[in-house]
Amino acid sequence: MQLSFIDDLKSSGLSSDQAVIYELLLRQGFMPASKLTLALPAEYGMSRPQVYKVLDELVTLDLIEKQEQSGKVATFLAKHPLALKRGVEAKKAEFDKNLQRLAGTFPQLTSLFNLTSGKPGIQYFEGKDGLWQVLEDTLTAKEEILTYADVEAINTYIPELNAEYVALREDKNIKKRGLVVDSPAARKFIGSYTGAVTTTKLIPKSQNLGVFQTIIQIYDNKVSYMTMSDTHLIGIIITDQFIANTHKFLFESMWAITSGEVV
Repeated sequence: MQLSFIDDLKSSGLSSDQAVIYELLLRQGFMPASKLTLALPAEYGMSRPQVYKVLDELVTLDLIEKQEQSGKVATFLAKHPLALKRGVEAKKAEFDKNLQRLAGTFPQLTSLFNLTSGKPGIQYFEGKDGLWQVLEDTLTAKEEILTYADVEAINTYIPELNAEYVALREDKNIKKRGLVVDSPAARKFIGSYTGAVTTTKLIPKSQNLGVFQTIIQIYDNKVSYMTMSDTHLIGIIITDQFIANTHKFLFESMWAITSGEVV
């Protein structure tokens, strides 16, 4: 007898022996283990104990059913292939769940790697989902976040994301200090923040700083960047204590030498 679907069944997650037994039962119908052993093609030969072991595995996977009657030899029957499809879908759901869980801890794992390896870690993100990951990472900050804010870009491209982010940051009581070029739009924007966790210095336009065209956030041993335009939304997180320390020094220097109202 030729078995034609072994590779396809293996691709669904079955072992080679499981695929052979399942396909054989699909073709033969009800069979006791003894006859099943004899019906195996020579190239797929297994001992009877091995066949019993594989049958038990397939019963556990809910791919075959075992029928037992008092005084009679147990027989086995393959279940509808939908059972195999459901099994694959369940594995995919479990994989997606694990992938999502890993994504949640990936920044921390990356930080641990960088600490032990001494290498800067660089993560690159695209689109609104990517920018949310950049924002979300700052919610792990153990110290005050320092930021240069591009208010116009935030209002234009990610107002909803920013509103959710601000609410979460305020709920976690993560403090932030920011530099923003003064304008009516900037004052309106800053007015929506809770002063208890957010302090902003409004730099007069007369100091000719132009505008901050990239949002920079500095926290712990990280520096993140977000650049937004009609053609692309890009985020980058660099994990390196020396780079973070340099940016902290530059921020504090600008905070000290620029005039402006602190709100």
